[in-house]
Amino acid sequence: MADAESRFTALAESLGASLQAGEDFSLWYSAEESEFIRFNKAQVRQAGHVTQAIGRVRLIRDDRSAEIAVTLSGDLESDRQRLAEGLVQLRLVIGQLPPDPYLQLERGAWHRRATDETALPDCASVLAEIDAVANGLDLVGIYASGPLYRGFANSFGAFGWHAAHCFNFDWSLFHANHQAVKADYAGSHWDGAEFASRFAHARQQLEHLGKPVRHLQPGDYRAYLAPAALDEVLGMLSWTGFSARALANKESPLQRLQDGSARFSPLLNLDEQVAGALAPAFGPEGAPRSDVALIRNGKMPGQLVYPRSAREYGLEANCADANEATQSLVMGAGNLPQDRVLERLGTGLYIGNLWYLNWSDLPAARMTGMTRFATFWVEDGQIQAPVDTMRFDDSLFSLLGEQLEDLTLERQLRLSSSTYGERQTWSALLPGALVNRLKLTL
Repeated sequence: MADAESRFTALAESLGASLQAGEDFSLWYSAEESEFIRFNKAQVRQAGHVTQAIGRVRLIRDDRSAEIAVTLSGDLESDRQRLAEGLVQLRLVIGQLPPDPYLQLERGAWHRRATDETALPDCASVLAEIDAVANGLDLVGIYASGPLYRGFANSFGAFGWHAAHCFNFDWSLFHANHQAVKADYAGSHWDGAEFASRFAHARQQLEHLGKPVRHLQPGDYRAYLAPAALDEVLGMLSWTGFSARALANKESPLQRLQDGSARFSPLLNLDEQVAGALAPAFGPEGAPRSDVALIRNGKMPGQLVYPRSAREYGLEANCADANEATQSLVMGAGNLPQDRVLERLGTGLYIGNLWYLNWSDLPAARMTGMTRFATFWVEDGQIQAPVDTMRFDDSLFSLLGEQLEDLTLERQLRLSSSTYGERQTWSALLPGALVNRLKLTL
């Protein structure tokens, strides 16, 4: 997708020139150039290249707005014509809509531009590294790589451009007994040594899966949650936990944290961080994003406020996502070195992954879910056996509150592996968490 930014700029200028009196527009641009490689039995089974771009045109007139999504071909003249036809369709619709009392337009002529020129490794070299470490193993996975583009422009003079290069290798190693270890490596710079280290760690866990399974009774257990497991917990929390709308409507699991009747551990610090993130510093409706301190020393000084919520509840907007969910979450590190995790855990559970999470008691921030893949029983700082799949049910005010003992010094970048419709730009930078008590129910 040669010179995607100049093409986007030309499309925005073309829309601006097509406006009639009393009309305004915005254009959201989302595109990718992606390599996809699927593996089975550590062999390449499918490889392909995807180039796609979508333009979302929004027409604004008389306190009304309507939007249409247009698939773009990459040919500038053809795409100009497609957007012009979309604008005509919107004119036919917008007059039939009622005025929107909460329509909030960003009229500032802001400019934000971020381009990542990181050179990702070519697929041949990545395949060679994977083959070198996975030869003879039952590996299943997918490697996705390439640039992601996001753009925004409107008739009020705002302009944003974001180009990021990233990769995500998500894989599982299967034992002959059909149990599996799940692992991943993602980022914007491929480090062969880091990949080899992560793969070696997964391979060590695979060997432990051959030991007799330990069956645990329901109860309270000391536990370590690896970054991938903690990512599931915080991902669930982030959907509504910090939302200004959910908090105002008493639909957030952090209601008690906001009113001061509960708190997290002083060790816990969470930020929505814009600078250097994979996600753009602006959103589809022209709202710029700001850094937000969400949790400070266990307390909640901030929330995510979309412009519509800002207008409805008299707040200051700082979020570009209509869902008011985090897009680039950063958790502060702790003091526990990664190589001392098992030693500090002593006797308890090492949890590599959590799955199928849901709220069992939303007002109490009580969450339930399943352990899966590599979960091990540890005694005296040594892995003894894999553990049967178990269900946990516990309040985050306990898990990340009074029971949180420490966080790891090292943190892991977690990028979304979702490719539904398009590759996503969500990310989280997370440590692992050592907890004194986790409640298993069955």
